[in-house]
Amino acid sequence: MYFDAWAGDERIDAYIAWVGRQVSACCDVTLRQVPLEATSQAVSQVIAEKAAGDNTDGTVDLIWINGPNFAALKRRGLLYGPFTRRLPNYALVNTRDKSNLYDFTVPVAGYESPWRKAQLVFVYNSAYVKHVPLSIRAFPAWVKRHPGRFTFPQVQNFLGVAFLEQALYALTPNPSVLLRPVRATDFAKVTAPLWAWYDRLRPYLWRHGREFPASGPAERELLEDGEIDMMPSFNPTEAAADVEAGLLPRTVRTVGLAHGTIGNT
Repeated sequence: MYFDAWAGDERIDAYIAWVGRQVSACCDVTLRQVPLEATSQAVSQVIAEKAAGDNTDGTVDLIWINGPNFAALKRRGLLYGPFTRRLPNYALVNTRDKSNLYDFTVPVAGYESPWRKAQLVFVYNSAYVKHVPLSIRAFPAWVKRHPGRFTFPQVQNFLGVAFLEQALYALTPNPSVLLRPVRATDFAKVTAPLWAWYDRLRPYLWRHGREFPASGPAERELLEDGEIDMMPSFNPTEAAADVEAGLLPRTVRTVGLAHGTIGNT
């Protein structure tokens, strides 16, 4: 079985390798990780194989997928399923939790199984940061007082998207409109608070907001090297694990926002 999965974290890669050994021993299944720089690589492969008429012998068996790519494949009818009820451990999944029922506003309907829980948090070096912003609205003033000390990944990366989604949700007067399909007629009006906020934030980002790290691991290197003092993360335990592994200083801490943050499974 070929498991197409993002390969940007050594711990996750090691876990997948461990799972491979378990399923080999118990089930005579050979699990091979296909390392991805971006999930869209696997999605493009599936679409290309389908377009070529390959309906039975594709090269992608299993994908660690994010919301936009799940939605794209489901709309095209390119996912196997429903299959989740056939998984022994699915009985342990909270099927009342909306994050397990919808992905990118699309009903999961048994075509996707939870991989892990994720939550947007912020990682900072307490040796240099004494007061962290606890709301999205507080960020522009904070970065102005700490110019160049905060950044987030480029928007082609899921973490960069999550940070801006969090800002959009926090700044929109009526967040319920974000649960509806996008409409060209009111897109500019709904997103206007986000862009006004971003215009105040961007000049004081790392490298004046003209460059952005490619990924979470890339921004972690900036924190490790002392180029920045704070960054977003989509894994609440990431910083603690990195400190334990010696990848980050022991003064690094993790904080959430006062009114909660975006999370998913």
